Amino acid sequence: MTDHRPLIASLLQQLTTVIVGKDDVLRDAVTCLLARGHLLIEDLPGVGKTTLAHALAHTFGLRFARVQFTADLMPSDLIGAAVYDRARQDFVFHPGPLFTQVLLADEINRASPRTQSALLEAMEERQVSVDGITHALPEPFFVIATQNPFEQLGTHALPESQLDRFLMRLSLGYPDREAERALLRGEERRALLQRLPAVVDAEGLQRLQRAVDAVGVSDALLDELQALLAATRDGRWFVHGLSPRAGIALLQAARARALVAGRDYVAPDDLHDVLIPVAAHRLVPAAGAGRDAAGQVRALVQTLVG
Repeated sequence: MTDHRPLIASLLQQLTTVIVGKDDVLRDAVTCLLARGHLLIEDLPGVGKTTLAHALAHTFGLRFARVQFTADLMPSDLIGAAVYDRARQDFVFHPGPLFTQVLLADEINRASPRTQSALLEAMEERQVSVDGITHALPEPFFVIATQNPFEQLGTHALPESQLDRFLMRLSLGYPDREAERALLRGEERRALLQRLPAVVDAEGLQRLQRAVDAVGVSDALLDELQALLAATRDGRWFVHGLSPRAGIALLQAARARALVAGRDYVAPDDLHDVLIPVAAHRLVPAAGAGRDAAGQVRALVQTLVG
């Protein structure tokens, strides 16, 4: 197996020059992209969500588009529309900003449910249909969506079926004192982004993704995964358990985490490392749990592992 660790280390090192003091979040974000997943970043305004999305696109050498989601954003503003061309005497499709390799859907929960659904359908199918004609999206295609906390004004919560389209949900949080001091003393992040070179290109990223697919999974690891899935479904921990699709997503994320660690097989630690970012946004704790979803997942793993 080719050792991809030097390349992945270079990717992570460059990202840390822009997003300071958040190494774990950066590793999760890179894991998500290598696993061909879409990423949801949920946090307060101003903590670096948009900067992270820009940095990922620059570092992976991918075409980038940003759409600010607002209450009046229509699906056609995102997908594009067929416009009548008098010279051709026919309708010609004009692609919208969705036709890129990395789409930053900024503040996705400020758009109407109709526009949210249009985006999330494209994420799942990786194509759109306009007037009965199907248009394939570019490869690779990633959506990095940001959303503000639900208690803020003008937000529309994503339904569970739409949250399930995101492989991972991450939160940056406030920087620690040392990282914040570096931000205050350092160069403005936007200026840094403009100078970021591409560490890898689209073809290189796709090679890494194929390497993720080749990471081995033992029967013992599958036994552990199935035991975990069954535990989420028994009604003691969560209202509803993880679906088979969530189980597949969890395994793919664990494969990507193993590749980041330089292994050609999935270890139990890989599964545990990605469990909260992959599973927590898909689960609702049972009544009286006294914990949020992430805390409940953590408690479940501790019970199972002993």
